Amino acid sequence: MRSDIIKKGFQKAPQRALLKALGLTNKELDKPFIGVANSFTSLVPGHFHLNMVVDRVKNGIFAAGGVPFEFNTIAVCDGLAMGHEGMRYSLPSRDLIADSIEIMVQAHQLDGLVLISNCDKITPGMLMAAARLNIPSIVVTGGPMISGIYKGEKIGVISVFEALGKVKSGEMSLDELNEVEEVACPTCGSCNGMFTANTMACLTEALGMSLPYCSTTPAISSVKLRIAEKSGERIVQMIYEDLKPSHIMTKEAFENAIIIDSALGGSTNTVLHLPAIAKELGLTIELSLFDEINKKTPQLCSMMPGGSHDMEDLDKAGGIPALMLELKEKLHLQTKTVTGKTLIENIKLARNMNKLVIHSISNPVSSEGGIAILWGNLAPKGCVIKTAGLSKKTLTFKGEAKVFNSEEECVKAIFNSEIKGGDAIIIRYEGPKGGPGMKEMLAPTSAISGMGLGESVALITDGRFSGGTRGLCIGHVSPEAAEKGPIAAVENGDLIKIDVIKRVIEVEVTAEELTSRLEKVKPLEKYIPKGCLKKYVKLVSSADTGAVLD
Repeated sequence: MRSDIIKKGFQKAPQRALLKALGLTNKELDKPFIGVANSFTSLVPGHFHLNMVVDRVKNGIFAAGGVPFEFNTIAVCDGLAMGHEGMRYSLPSRDLIADSIEIMVQAHQLDGLVLISNCDKITPGMLMAAARLNIPSIVVTGGPMISGIYKGEKIGVISVFEALGKVKSGEMSLDELNEVEEVACPTCGSCNGMFTANTMACLTEALGMSLPYCSTTPAISSVKLRIAEKSGERIVQMIYEDLKPSHIMTKEAFENAIIIDSALGGSTNTVLHLPAIAKELGLTIELSLFDEINKKTPQLCSMMPGGSHDMEDLDKAGGIPALMLELKEKLHLQTKTVTGKTLIENIKLARNMNKLVIHSISNPVSSEGGIAILWGNLAPKGCVIKTAGLSKKTLTFKGEAKVFNSEEECVKAIFNSEIKGGDAIIIRYEGPKGGPGMKEMLAPTSAISGMGLGESVALITDGRFSGGTRGLCIGHVSPEAAEKGPIAAVENGDLIKIDVIKRVIEVEVTAEELTSRLEKVKPLEKYIPKGCLKKYVKLVSSADTGAVLD
């Protein structure tokens, strides 16, 4: 075992003495040492309950003959960080999480790893760590919260963001806003729809890195605790089997994850995270692969925010195993999983309990998946749009550009009623380098939706969007403005043409004019980074490659 290096032999007496200071016995020194990376914090609703989950994981490890060692990493709540400087730190936290886990595991030469996660950047950060370390690892995601109910309708935190626009437009009173605020988030757990946190949890299961049904089981369910204990037991066996992430997260497994993402209509942030995880294994996931798979994978679920079903509905319908069963003709069924079994062995007993929630391939929500990649002179290296829930009226669009050099400028204009139907809103200098940190912009998209403009305007940015975004919102425009991408040369009044079906996004300016403008562009330094953001700006790559650190 790896941990023998700190506990075996005459020369390791000092290390054994330190371990005995923890109360370890000689018998325990002969057992596998297993790290339990806990992202618990009392500040984040998705992680508020994770100490209970961790306790059950440790019970399972003890029962199976291992010794658990718990340590913590950080967790950013994107909802709390939204709309202010704090959002600059969300995407960079992904890499810090991976680094912190690497440091703990390598410094102490642990034999295996259980990763306890739940939110947007924490789950991919932990998967990056597992891939990088390549020791037996299993993920336990903490599960979604239950929906709130307002006037008989299911709601969540996105409903509160969108309510701000409704108040501004006069559709909702301040008293009603307060009522929505009180009931929108009734339990702990990740937010209730197919936003980034739950999308990444589902894709973790699709990759084979968590036990079946882990991703959709609600945070408050006792089933979650049983899955946690089984995961603790399972990691001990994985060590003896030498079952590593590189055996599980193969190129075929990543293709499975993208297929499931397509069928769920998941968050566009997966286009950042899956390539970043793959890179740690020496694999390359091209942006074009997402589009290729989405074109031939039907969307089978209509999940919040674009649809009406929440995570509890998906769980009751049979979860990811039931969805995989519907898609088995398209999946790589022989990929390995943390169970020690193949994918097909895991799902053979699955059942689709509700074909209104999980449609069959013969009766899909849409003939194509929920994400599309667009290219053109505005985005030579590509950009991404979530098509799940997108109105057919907005599949083609032509409008005049209204240019903003920050999210804050745009939000101010929206609430000042300066945005009208037919506008093509450009928000630039919000990319990985320009932001810095590639801020997630739920505030402008929710305001637009809440004010009834969701089907009449386009929003285009080199930043990114929340998984809770809906409408004609196009993000990850690459190259970004800070790297003198064409988006930096767009001017107010330029005509912007979008054709989702043809995968085209263009500014109607001649190549010569665009080149001339770019030669005159002086990248805007609207924010002077310091601390970890200063390092991040120097190292981060373009969004089309996953915004990884080089």
